[in-house]
Amino acid sequence: MAVHPSVIKRHRQSLKRRARNLESKSKPRTLIKKARQAIEAKNPDAVSAQIRAVNRALGKAVSKGILRRNTAARWLSRLSRSETRVVATS
Repeated sequence: MAVHPSVIKRHRQSLKRRARNLESKSKPRTLIKKARQAIEAKNPDAVSAQIRAVNRALGKAVSKGILRRNTAARWLSRLSRSETRVVATS
């Protein structure tokens, strides 16, 4: 790394952004895992609440530019499909 003040500042900024982006990407993934657990437990009320939370977290990640819109839509679609399969079979 060059020893210029601007390069040092850029490096500091990139580390901060990386940490913020990882946190914003991790939260939807954690919520998706919790929703899948609720789906497996076959609790319809908990499932709908979890899916709403996932939808909100994905929307925030998309608006911040951390996830692409189609990626978020794909994750939510797959989660919703798995929910409908479980609810329909019970």
